[in-house]
Amino acid sequence: MIIIQIHLVFDGGLAKGVEILKHWLGPLCLSAAAAIWGGMYVVSKVVLACIPSWILLEWRFVIALFILGLWALRKREWRVKPGDLWLFALIGLVGYTGSIGLQFIGTHLSGAAMGSLITSASPALISLFAWWILKEKLNLSKTSALLLATIGVLIVSDLTGLTASSPSFAGNLALIGAALTWALYTVLSRLKTVTYTSLTVTFWANTFGVIFTAPFFVWEYRNHPFTVPHSLWIWIGILYIGIISTALAFYLWNKGFEYVDAATGSLFFFIQPIVGSLLGAFTLGEKLSWNFYLGALLIAGGIYLSALKKSDKRHSLSKMM
Repeated sequence: MIIIQIHLVFDGGLAKGVEILKHWLGPLCLSAAAAIWGGMYVVSKVVLACIPSWILLEWRFVIALFILGLWALRKREWRVKPGDLWLFALIGLVGYTGSIGLQFIGTHLSGAAMGSLITSASPALISLFAWWILKEKLNLSKTSALLLATIGVLIVSDLTGLTASSPSFAGNLALIGAALTWALYTVLSRLKTVTYTSLTVTFWANTFGVIFTAPFFVWEYRNHPFTVPHSLWIWIGILYIGIISTALAFYLWNKGFEYVDAATGSLFFFIQPIVGSLLGAFTLGEKLSWNFYLGALLIAGGIYLSALKKSDKRHSLSKMM
């Protein structure tokens, strides 16, 4: 009897531990992904001083694809239906070549803090694309979130004080485009994570990211020749961007949504500008003006409103797989 009771207590404790792990796994994955991307803005700012944007972007995707490819082959999670490839291609074009390409350009021209903050408006923008593509209702809370985030982005961008020829003007516009395309990428990805694993979706999106970025890589390589860096730190930064910020972070972001609903999960994206801004200020000496703090407050308010209406449905791991 004592042995049986011990087994029951052990099994009950183990089951409870598993439930607790599942409860925290989603937030942990999303927080880790957002924090990694926040740090990426600082790393990419340094690396972009030595390597042109599109060349670095293609290197990033190729490195990530190598890691994801080995991982997908090992777990046998690379097979998809031929009819689904067009949507994976669209996800790769919008989320990888489009959004990340604009992020790199914008960060190079505007700075790490500005880059991480403006693109943090994406969670509120997700509501708009969810209404358009997924036919979700755009209620008062979501509309208010979109308005607050939009105003916050305009204040942070400070476009009124810049001329059209200013590098920061072009950089901020690129970052706004990155926020829009990231929101669209997130909604499109959710269409496929219902039927495929996070690893499968990430692998194929990355694959098409390599394909669609290749022409830009060739164009920039021919028109903007550069010297391959000899600094060990630059190469460590390149590997960080490819392995950690792309292969790992994208997987963690998709994995997190297997345990957390969209409204709640999008809120964790705001960890990115917090990390990016602090690292940009302390490591690169970037100054944070009143526009930054006011815009950050409004964007945070928009994202908070977008998460007020939480979905009652939770996507379990079995359903997502």
